[in-house]
Amino acid sequence: MTKKKLPTFIREIQEYTPAEMNYAFEKSISYSQVSMFHKCQHQWQLLYKEGYNKKVPTSSIHTCFGTAMHEAIQHYLQVMYDTSAAEADRQDIEAIFKATFIKEYKRIIEKEFDGQHFSSADEMREFYEDGVAILEWFKKKRGSYFSKRNNILVGIELPIHIKPSFAHKNLYYRGFLDLVLYNTNTEKYTIYDIKTSTRGWNDYTKKDELKTAQLLLYKKYFAEQFNVDIKDINVEFFIVKRKVPEDAEYAVMERRVQEFKPTHGKNKVNQASKLVEEFISEAFNYDGSYKDKQYFKNPSKFNCTFCAVKEFCEEGKQLVESL
Repeated sequence: MTKKKLPTFIREIQEYTPAEMNYAFEKSISYSQVSMFHKCQHQWQLLYKEGYNKKVPTSSIHTCFGTAMHEAIQHYLQVMYDTSAAEADRQDIEAIFKATFIKEYKRIIEKEFDGQHFSSADEMREFYEDGVAILEWFKKKRGSYFSKRNNILVGIELPIHIKPSFAHKNLYYRGFLDLVLYNTNTEKYTIYDIKTSTRGWNDYTKKDELKTAQLLLYKKYFAEQFNVDIKDINVEFFIVKRKVPEDAEYAVMERRVQEFKPTHGKNKVNQASKLVEEFISEAFNYDGSYKDKQYFKNPSKFNCTFCAVKEFCEEGKQLVESL
């Protein structure tokens, strides 16, 4: 189906361009900020309110890998839906992954690490080989997950730019949807969020409401931004795994892809929305400025070990040193 034959409402979504932000008086919030605030308010305070996100490294080999994997998979799907599956199969997405992986690594080195390497040659090679294994598996099994039949590609990296209904003045929620499809048979949309994981998500991760809230918020804001009935939107995490067991007991364990469709009814969406409301209420004045207050510290093994600003938090620093 060419773009000329696309339904008008799909073309309108594809042609959407978010308004420019005036950062002199406007602020944007994101899922990552909301999630961080509810895990440890003090970490959010240091990184965003006090601007340490511009002073300390916040990226890693994992974020570098994730960016490259997104680029490769999204390119494949773009070609598949815009042209054909055969043409997508002819794309050298392994080369795209490699080029993006190297480019992103160099960018992070220069921007965040003052030109110093943050990974070793062995680690880089391991992540690269894992990525190639994922992509080779994905191309062989793609038909089990994505089909052109009755499906239209609505967008890749589709922007969300919206003022939450309860938001203070000059505050906008911003994000990008990895992949959105529209099924002409069911007349429903599906929003996919591509995640990279070492070995996939376990039951504990799937029950983490802060993690699943991302897609629930995207569902809510997509509906509001494009005037779509929220009941006509499904959501799904598309998780690609770097590692699979060589002696897997079950065939499902050998899959490089894990699908997870979180519960996304009205109550769950409202719970996710409340997380944003609480964040805005606690962190911002009505005019969108930051509240002048000290924020709650929540030191824990998990929070502090992976905290980019633990060196500037005495409790976090002490906890990590004691491990």
